[in-house]
Amino acid sequence: MRPRIHFLLLTLVSAFVLAGSSANAQSWQPPAEAGRCPTKWGANDQRGSGNHMKPATVLRAVKLIQTGEVIELGQVLNASMPFFGTRRFDVHTKRTFINPQSNNRGSNEEIVTSEIGQVGTQFDGFAHQTIGNRLYNCFKLDEIATRNGFEKLGVENVGSLITRGVLIDVAGLKGMELLPDNYEITVQDIEQALARQKLKLQPGDALILHTGWGRLWGKDNTRYLTKSPGIGVAAAEWLAKQDPMLVGADNVSIEVSPNPDPKLSLPVHQIMLVVNGIHLLENLKLDELAAKRVQEFAFIVQPLKIQGGTGSTVAPIAVH
Repeated sequence: MRPRIHFLLLTLVSAFVLAGSSANAQSWQPPAEAGRCPTKWGANDQRGSGNHMKPATVLRAVKLIQTGEVIELGQVLNASMPFFGTRRFDVHTKRTFINPQSNNRGSNEEIVTSEIGQVGTQFDGFAHQTIGNRLYNCFKLDEIATRNGFEKLGVENVGSLITRGVLIDVAGLKGMELLPDNYEITVQDIEQALARQKLKLQPGDALILHTGWGRLWGKDNTRYLTKSPGIGVAAAEWLAKQDPMLVGADNVSIEVSPNPDPKLSLPVHQIMLVVNGIHLLENLKLDELAAKRVQEFAFIVQPLKIQGGTGSTVAPIAVH
């Protein structure tokens, strides 16, 4: 009886949490172009929140290093990881010949077939999302998109990002290993998590949300991809007002998916990338960071310089 009672209690708690989440859900309409362009960074800006990357930002981050411990936040890339839609990751090893010189040297290589900007732990650039025919800073899609990449807003513009990282442990706040399916993280959740951790946000931070959803990575890919908890519209707009360098999470899309409003398709992507010019970092590996309660750290990431790319697979680190 005890296992069954425990299961029922968990079910009731999850139902209660989800009910509260649905009550806080809201709809959203993209702001008019005049209300979002030009951005605060200037009419021709392509870097958005990356403009926070300055020497003072780096020095602020370095001061957080106490032990020198490095915690990797990137998932391992392989063919069995979760893929959204038709994305893929195939590795074909090229075993080359032994060279004829006396030292008997051989070498191996590989061919990778993948949407290298949008698989694994991935960094979303500004060419990734649109509102209609407009991208970040109201660049027109048909004017900058080519068959060889985007002439503006390519991920090569991002460069190295080193800043203060803040883990917002929402799963820890709720006393759960992972949040319930489709749970919408609210502004109140974030504020309570930060208060519990005795942390305050600062402009230019890397804001990292822990949902626990990374526990499903490679183990239950279907659930991972189809019922993700994450921030809703209200939380996204609140976070954007905090002026971060980027927002990341250990789930597939940062945001609650599918959205509680069936008329909306991933609105947080538009709010962050298109409207506010704030980068997103998806599919992070946060189990070690959360388990060790490392909640403030130096955060380091650099996207691949894919000219005209919409994003990049990355391997970020937290240095404590």
